[in-house]
Amino acid sequence: MYLEGNGIIGYHQATVPQLLLILSGEGTVRGEQEEYVKVKPGDAVFWEKDEWHETKTEQGLTAIVIESEELNPSMFMPIYD
Repeated sequence: MYLEGNGIIGYHQATVPQLLLILSGEGTVRGEQEEYVKVKPGDAVFWEKDEWHETKTEQGLTAIVIESEELNPSMFMPIYD
């Protein structure tokens, strides 16, 4: 996915679990709260099925979006005690 400067993927509901992997550029994302979080290269954002979310950028960004009913990032995350 590529968003030019001042690009936006408007507020919408995820139809399946979705992983957003930022490759270049920077922007902000938000979920159902109106609090935006900055994202930059190397960041990953996970949206659960039916979760409302939005992505926007002032400078532009390139990302990979992975969508799958089987997507479960906790399988790849370390568990710390």
